[in-house]
Amino acid sequence: METESDVQAGLWDAELESLLLRVGERFGRVEPRRRMRDYVRGLLGPVGRKNSWQLAEHAGNATPYGLQRLLSWCQWEADEIRDDLQDYVAERLGQPDGVLIIDDTGFLKKGAVSAGVQRQYSGTAGRTENCQIGVFAAYASAKGRALVDRELYLPKSWTEDPDRCRTARIPEDKSFATKPELARAMVRRALDSALPIAWVTADAAYGQEWHFRRMLEEAGVGYVLAVPKSQQVKSPAGGWRIDHVLTGAPAEAWERMSCGNGAKGPRIYDWAATKLPTIEGSDPTHYRWVLARRSLARPEEIAYYLAFAPADVTVSELVRVAGARWAIEECFQAAKNECGLDQYEVRRYVGWYRHITLAMLAHTFLAAMAAHALERGAEETVRAASFPSPWQKSDGSWTLSIPARPGTSHPDTGSTGPAGAATRPEPAIATTSAARTPIG
Repeated sequence: METESDVQAGLWDAELESLLLRVGERFGRVEPRRRMRDYVRGLLGPVGRKNSWQLAEHAGNATPYGLQRLLSWCQWEADEIRDDLQDYVAERLGQPDGVLIIDDTGFLKKGAVSAGVQRQYSGTAGRTENCQIGVFAAYASAKGRALVDRELYLPKSWTEDPDRCRTARIPEDKSFATKPELARAMVRRALDSALPIAWVTADAAYGQEWHFRRMLEEAGVGYVLAVPKSQQVKSPAGGWRIDHVLTGAPAEAWERMSCGNGAKGPRIYDWAATKLPTIEGSDPTHYRWVLARRSLARPEEIAYYLAFAPADVTVSELVRVAGARWAIEECFQAAKNECGLDQYEVRRYVGWYRHITLAMLAHTFLAAMAAHALERGAEETVRAASFPSPWQKSDGSWTLSIPARPGTSHPDTGSTGPAGAATRPEPAIATTSAARTPIG
């Protein structure tokens, strides 16, 4: 007899096969297409450290050379896989109020050969380390969250050294770009994709950048962006530091709200928000806002935000978007722990993009299956609750009715006919488990 676990494993395997067939069309030859499938299945499998050697062993290959060629020399475009990934996320996780989140993460490295590596601050390590920095975009909705784009940050120590770039196979046309400039390019691509994006959020490294905010306003996309306390706020009424604006907020302007759930439950803070003045007589479709988030345990810790939102937006919606920023941290953690995002051993520019893109694809698959499990669990919960309660009240007292079994009759079911007459089925077992099912 087929068990629930067998059914779930079958669903997972069918969905993965469909996804691999979808992206497999980007490979012109059979060999790299087969290697790609081995690589992604290995990233999803029970492999200790997900480098080429151990992924090859998981796939049953005697050497890692085939997978290494996949990342280094085979002809395929990682950006095309990224485009397919964004379409897949739009289909599985997309919702009209979806949020695009921008952040960067570090990849600790030894030596000076890996593309883009140098001693620089890594938020992952919380200090200056020898590392590469990747700027990422994630998509989040009520259905789930997944990484949808990536760019490798190339410091000036690299872009101003043509020989070094040539050795790492960095394209000749690659010039220096700041992290906010990389972020703007990713946001433009996301807005041109099938992803339904209503909002963009990011931390202060991106929120303080005027060009980043201006691009979003010109595109008509709402944002809630963290900024430093020294951020200048300008409006037709004048200009002020954002912390000075919110210092004057009356006590009743602060509201206690949750900005989403964390590992320990709801993230609850005190929030204050106000619209900025507009030109007198104008009737804008969007308004600019300033927000502050105050810690309950340490009231002196206040974070500040600039927002741009439709005229009918509520403060609770702005708070929701601000809280969505943590979703990308969860994506980084899951993609690194589950899919080997940071376990690559490639050094060249092309290899970095290929490994990172395939790891993102594996993580996106897990996110889609978790969303499917939650939806399935909700449907079964509703289905189970739709049966009449066995508690029945008659003549002022309660009676527990016993459901009839198939092939029997019982007066409480209304069935008086012979075996085979209509009877109420046993309730389905409701489940909301999104546990990961192993893939062969």
